[in-house]
Amino acid sequence: MTLKFGTDGIRGVANLELTPELSLALGRAAALVFGTDVPFIVGRDTRLSGPTLQASLSAGLASEGADVVDAGELPTPAIAHLSATRNAPAAMISASHNPFADNGIKFFSVGGRKLSDGTEQQFEQTLDRVRTESGMNPRPVGAGIGRLSVDHDAKVTYEEHLLSILGNGALNDLRVVLDCAHGAASVPAPEVFRELGATVTVLNDQPNGENINENCGSTHPAGMQEAVVRMGADAGLAFDGDADRVLAADHTGALIDGDQIMGMLALQARASGKLKDDTLVVTVMSNLGLRLSMEQNGIRLHETKVGDRYVLEALAEHGWSLGGEQSGHVIFPEFAWTGDGLLTGLKVLSLMESSGRSLADLAAEAMTRLPQVLRNIRTTSQVDLSTATDVWDVVREVESELGELGRVLLRPSGTEPLIRVMVEAPSLEQANGACERICNAVVYAYGIV
Repeated sequence: MTLKFGTDGIRGVANLELTPELSLALGRAAALVFGTDVPFIVGRDTRLSGPTLQASLSAGLASEGADVVDAGELPTPAIAHLSATRNAPAAMISASHNPFADNGIKFFSVGGRKLSDGTEQQFEQTLDRVRTESGMNPRPVGAGIGRLSVDHDAKVTYEEHLLSILGNGALNDLRVVLDCAHGAASVPAPEVFRELGATVTVLNDQPNGENINENCGSTHPAGMQEAVVRMGADAGLAFDGDADRVLAADHTGALIDGDQIMGMLALQARASGKLKDDTLVVTVMSNLGLRLSMEQNGIRLHETKVGDRYVLEALAEHGWSLGGEQSGHVIFPEFAWTGDGLLTGLKVLSLMESSGRSLADLAAEAMTRLPQVLRNIRTTSQVDLSTATDVWDVVREVESELGELGRVLLRPSGTEPLIRVMVEAPSLEQANGACERICNAVVYAYGIV
């Protein structure tokens, strides 16, 4: 059976679903798909299983004749940056915000971009051939085997890239709390923010292989929010395990999500004439409040499916300058073709510094969030919602009742056996009630206990 890519690469429980054997096969397939003309860059986050999977992936690459460069523990955007600047394919071993027992592998094409649908399909077909040895050519021997090396300067290269965007002293007057999620941001984030002049308090920067994302980071930002208030900081930033996303907190401890971040950055970019075509790219998950606010400010929203890869595709196709997800993936094509939590955090703090305004004021100007309720219904396998006519009847009823000030999104997860139900409404009571009706319809339709 051919393994399928999800919305963000391949992901599963390490050593159970994502095994060293599978990782080795993925390495062989990657070498066959991308070729062996330039060294392949591989990095990882701080998970216990990372070195094992990196070793097997690298072995697979080398066995097909590809040289491999070990970039070490780095954020996903650092690996993408190396891929872009060296014009080389790359892979990141990470399960992002998932618990430590999970892991994943996401690939970047030459130039630091995520794989297109066509390349993914080719990858899946090649992987199927590798796993069955069907129609495979003999592997290289002798001097044809790939060489493995370590890039000890990879972290510095990434840090210098970030520092060059703002310049020394750009954050001199700001006090910030950084929650590194015991993940890949643990070393570079404090170094970069301090180098730019910020007074930094660091949380959760001692990874032990098992504590990544554990009650910390962007999936559990409460500790960061509390620390901001306790330390009297101007703002806080919480990264996820591979640091490609970030959530923020203002000086009161109030959480600032990706929609609010995109809203404030879009307003700034439009005011300075740097928002291409006055367009912001978002996914279907973005809050209706962002849509209403951007419309009032003359900014058009282009909507994509969930997944930062689809945001990236829209940005690349149309040459637009800003996009992202409510979860905190924000993409600036001028600087990177992937979400970068550190870069996003720097952009937010730079806006605070240059405007002389608090993050609370900037977020309030950017949008007013409508109550949004999101629930996940676990299934035993992936389901086809298109045939659930009774469920869609209930969805249409709810949409009719909510009108223009409400919204419903019903979709299967791209990474887990879940059905996601999201409802926005003028009041939390309405959102909860509508979401409950749709969830009940889903449960009844599929006999879920």
